[in-house]
Amino acid sequence: MSLSHLFSGAAGVFFLVSLFAAVNSDLAADKAVLLALRAAVGGRTLLWNTSESSPCKWVGVYCQSDRILELHIPGMGLSGKLPENTLGNLTHLNTLSLRYNALTGSLPSDLSSLSNLRNLYLQSNLFSGEIPSSIFSLTNLVRLNLASNNFSGEISSDFNKLNRLGTLYLEKNSLSGEIPNLDLPGLVQFNVSDNLLSGEIPAKLRSKPESAFVGNAALCGGPLKSCDGSEGSDDKKSDKLSGGAIAGIVVGSIVALLVILLILFFVCCRKRAKKDEVKNEVRAVKESEAVEVRTEKPAENEGNLGHAVDLKDKGEAKVSGGKKLVFFGAQAKGFDLEGLLRASAEVLGKGTFGTAYKAVLETGVVVAVKRLREVAVSEKEYREKIEGVGKMDHENLVRLRAYFYSAEENLLVYDYMPMGSLSALLHGNRGAGRTPLNWETRSAIALGAARGIAYIHSQGSTVSHGNIKSSNVLLTTSYEARVSDFGLAQLVGRNNSPNRLDGYRAPEVTDHRKVSQKADVYSFGVLLLELLTGKAPTHALLNEEGVDLPRWVQSVVREEWTSEVFDLELLRYQNVEEDMVQLLQLAIDCSGQYPDNRPSMNEVSQKIEELCLSSSQQDPQNDTIDTDSNAPPSSGAV
Repeated sequence: MSLSHLFSGAAGVFFLVSLFAAVNSDLAADKAVLLALRAAVGGRTLLWNTSESSPCKWVGVYCQSDRILELHIPGMGLSGKLPENTLGNLTHLNTLSLRYNALTGSLPSDLSSLSNLRNLYLQSNLFSGEIPSSIFSLTNLVRLNLASNNFSGEISSDFNKLNRLGTLYLEKNSLSGEIPNLDLPGLVQFNVSDNLLSGEIPAKLRSKPESAFVGNAALCGGPLKSCDGSEGSDDKKSDKLSGGAIAGIVVGSIVALLVILLILFFVCCRKRAKKDEVKNEVRAVKESEAVEVRTEKPAENEGNLGHAVDLKDKGEAKVSGGKKLVFFGAQAKGFDLEGLLRASAEVLGKGTFGTAYKAVLETGVVVAVKRLREVAVSEKEYREKIEGVGKMDHENLVRLRAYFYSAEENLLVYDYMPMGSLSALLHGNRGAGRTPLNWETRSAIALGAARGIAYIHSQGSTVSHGNIKSSNVLLTTSYEARVSDFGLAQLVGRNNSPNRLDGYRAPEVTDHRKVSQKADVYSFGVLLLELLTGKAPTHALLNEEGVDLPRWVQSVVREEWTSEVFDLELLRYQNVEEDMVQLLQLAIDCSGQYPDNRPSMNEVSQKIEELCLSSSQQDPQNDTIDTDSNAPPSSGAV
C-alpha cells in the first residue's frame, strides 16, 4: 500500500494528528520530569526558561527525536535527596551527570528503569547508604563514577552483571569488606582507593595500578604488600641450585644490569636535551609575549625616548628638511620628532613586532610608541602599507597618529590606552582587591574587538589583522575594546618564536606575513575561549600533554557539558549561562580546524551583538567594574 493511500482521507489525518500528539506528549512528560527534579533539588540554581515549550533548549539538556537523551547538570549547587519515581521516567536517557553537587540520601530505586543508560556520573556528592541493587539492572552501563560520596557496605559481586563496564570509580567512600572477584573483560579504569576495604585483591584486578587500592589499611596482595609474607618462605629451596647455575645467574644479572644502565643513560640524555629545547622554546615565547601580562609599574622610568631608541646620537632629527614624523589626516600634531625624542619614556613590554614605550611629552601629552624590529620590506612598500593602516578609522581600533621611518629606526605613534591590555586584565593578579571581570564586561569586550576586526576585513578581501591575541586588545578607562597592531604582520621579519607554541595561530598558517581573514577568525575564536575560560592559550600549550586551548575545550564539552570550562569568576552569573554556552559554541566554530567551516568576522560580530542584547534584556544585575577603585593594573601597551 502506498503512503498516499495510507494517509488519504480522514483516517490519514487522524493518524498524523495522533502521531504528532504522541511525540509532543512524550516530550511534555520529559519536561515534567525535569521540572519535578528542579523543584526537589534545584531550587533557584537551575535557571531554566520554563516558559519554553521544549526543554531541549535548556542548558545541560540534549535531545534527539524529541526525547531527552542526555542530562548534564554538574556543579549547579543541587542539594537534597533525589525524588523517587522521577528520573526513571526519562526512559531514553543514555547519559546522566549530577557530579559536583550536594545531593544526599540514597539513590532512587527507579534508576533501574533507565535501561538505555551508558554513562552515570554521580561523583563528588553526599550520597549515602549501600550501593543500591537498581544500579545492577543497568546492563548497558559503560562508565560508572560514584567516587567521593558517603556510600557504605560491601562491594557487591552483582557488578559482574554490568558486563559492558569499562570504567568503575568507587574511591573516597566508606565501603568495607572484601573486593569481589570482578570478571569484567572490558574494565579499563578502576579505583577503590581510600575506603575501608580488607582482604586480598582478586587475581583479575592485580594488574591495576597501586593507586587504585591505596588508602585501605587492611587490603593486601597484588600491587600492594603481600598478605602473609609467604612469598619468601620457601627461599631456602634455592640453596639446592648448583654452583654453575648460581654463577650463570650472577653473570647474566650483571650483564642485564649494564644493558639497563646504558639504556637509561641514553634515555636521560635524550630527555635532558628535549627538556632544554622546550625550555628554550618557552623562554622565546615568554620573551616575545612579555607585553601580555604586566601587573605592576616599573620602579622608575627609562629616561627619554631618544635615549631608548638611540636616535639623537645619529642626528636624524637635526637633518634640515630630512627625516621627520609623518602625521595622518587632519590630526593636530602637537609635537614633532625632536619633542618626541625628549619625552620621558617607560618600557611597557616587548611584543611580536617590537618594543612598546609610554612617552610623556613636555606638553603633558601622553602617547604610546612602538619601535619596530627588523622591517622586512622596502621603504616604498613600507610607506604604502603604513599609510593604509593610518587611514583606518574605527571606534574599536587604536588610532595610529604618526610614524617615523629611517634605515636604522622605525617608530609608530599611537593613542595611549591607560587601562592596558585584556591579557593583563584576565591574567594579572587575582588576589584580594581585584575586581572580577563579569559577564557583561567580557561580552562587551568581545563585541568591541569583533567589530574592530570586522572593520579591518571590510577594507578588502585580502586585508587581515595578522596578530590577534589578548595582549593586542587594549582598553579605555570605561573598558571599551580597542584592537591594536593591525597591519604590521606584513612589515616585519619572520617571527622567531616556535610555531607550535603560538596558541593563537591557525593550523594552516606557516608564515605570519601571510595570514588570511579566516586565520584571523581562528585567532579571535581562541581569544573568545580565553575570555570564557580565563586560561591563557600560550600557557595552555606548555603543559605536558601539549594540548592547546581549543582542543582542551572541545574534549571537555564532548565528555560533559560546559560548567567546568568556564572561568570560576563567570559561574556567579547563572542567569546568563545560556548566553555563555552560545558564545562558547561560537568560539568553537571560529577555532575550527578547517578555514572554510569558520564564519566570517561580520557574522561573528552580529552573533555576539545578539547575545549582548539578550543578556541585557534578561537584566542579570551583574556587578559592574568600579573604574575608580580596585581597578586592574594598567600597562597601556600597544
